[in-house]
Amino acid sequence: MTLPGLTVGMLGGGQLGRMSLLAGRHLGLRFVVFEPSPSSCAAPVADSVCADSYDDLEAVRRFAQAVDVATLEFENVPREAAEAVAELVPLRPGARALSVCQHRLREKTFLKQAGLPHAPFGVAEDPAGLGEVLRAMRGPCVVKTAAFGYDGKGQVKVDDPAQADAEAIWTALGEPPGVVVEQWISHQGEVSVIVARGVDGKTTCFPMAENLHQDHILFMSVVPARVPEALVAEGQALAIKIAQELDVVGLIAVEMFVTEQGLIVNEMAPRPHNSGHYTLDACATSQFEQHMRAVAGLPLGATTLHTPAVMVNLLGDLWAEGPPDFERLLADPSVALHLYDKGEARPGRKMGHFTVCDASLSAALARAQAAYENLAGR
Repeated sequence: MTLPGLTVGMLGGGQLGRMSLLAGRHLGLRFVVFEPSPSSCAAPVADSVCADSYDDLEAVRRFAQAVDVATLEFENVPREAAEAVAELVPLRPGARALSVCQHRLREKTFLKQAGLPHAPFGVAEDPAGLGEVLRAMRGPCVVKTAAFGYDGKGQVKVDDPAQADAEAIWTALGEPPGVVVEQWISHQGEVSVIVARGVDGKTTCFPMAENLHQDHILFMSVVPARVPEALVAEGQALAIKIAQELDVVGLIAVEMFVTEQGLIVNEMAPRPHNSGHYTLDACATSQFEQHMRAVAGLPLGATTLHTPAVMVNLLGDLWAEGPPDFERLLADPSVALHLYDKGEARPGRKMGHFTVCDASLSAALARAQAAYENLAGR
C-alpha cells in the first residue's frame, strides 16, 4: 500500500491521537481509531471508530484487520491488546517498547541493563517489602506504582524513609500489585528530547525542551532549553540510544533531570509528547507529522526550529467559572491556540495549549506568561 490511501490504526483517542490524525491528513492517510469511549476527541477526525474494550481481543483483531499499520497515542494500552494487533499488522512502535515504557519496573530495569543514567531504585510487592526498601534508602525518595502512573499520579514522596509508615503509603497508592522506590534526585530542572526513528533505522531529534511544572503537571515548555550545548548533545545521544535499543519505529520522548553530574533519565514515552507540542508552530515538521511519517514508512522530515518558542498547557482548572474568554488570550496576535474539543473540563485535565514564537526567547517567555495571566484574569 502506498500513499495516499494507507490506513493507519490508532490505539487511543485522546488529544495526542487527534493531533496525529490531523497531521496525517496532510499526507493523505486514512485512520481507524480504537477507543473505548465513543466521545473521544480523536473520533471526529477519524474515518471510523471502534468503541470497544481493550479486553475484547476479538474486537481488537477486527480493528487490526481493517488497517495497514497501527500505532498508539498513549502507553496504557494493555499488552495483550498490543500483541494481538502486532500479530496481524506492523505495530509502530513495537510491543516491546510499549511493554518497557508502560511499567516503571521494566523501564528502570531496561535503563540499568542498557547502562543508561537513572535514579537508584528498589522494588516492593507488599507493604512489608516496602518497609524494607525504605529502610535501605539513604535520604528522601519517591514511591511509585509500578504501572499506570502519569502527571504525578500514583506516587508519594517520602522525606524521611526511616520513619515512614509503609502501610499508610501502600493504602494511599490504592494497594497496587507492586511499587518502585526511587532515590530522590536533587536537580536543577527537567528537560526532554523527542527522537524519531524510521523503518530504515535513521534517527532525528527535535530541539531539547526545558519543562516547567505545576502540581506535577507540565505547565510550560521553553525551547530551546536554557542549558549548555554539551548537555543538549548528551541528551540527544541518550534519546537516540534508547530508541535504538528498543527498536522504536516512530517517536519516543525521553524526560531527563539536569544534575551537577549530567543528565539522569526519568521517564520515557513511545509516542508524541506534551513537551513537543511547540513543534506544531515552531518546527519545519511537527512531532505529529514526524510520527505519522515514521509509522507510514516515509522518510523523516526536518526538525529545524524556525524560532524560539514557549508552549503553555491549558488545564480544566481555567474552566472553573465557565469557559475562558479566549479573546483575551488571542489579543496577542502571535499566540497560536490549540483546543482539543474534549467537552467536559475537569481540574488537571489537559484541554488545550498555546504557543508563542519570537526571535527572542526571553521575549517569547514574557509574552507567554502575560498571555496566560490575561486569560486567567490575573
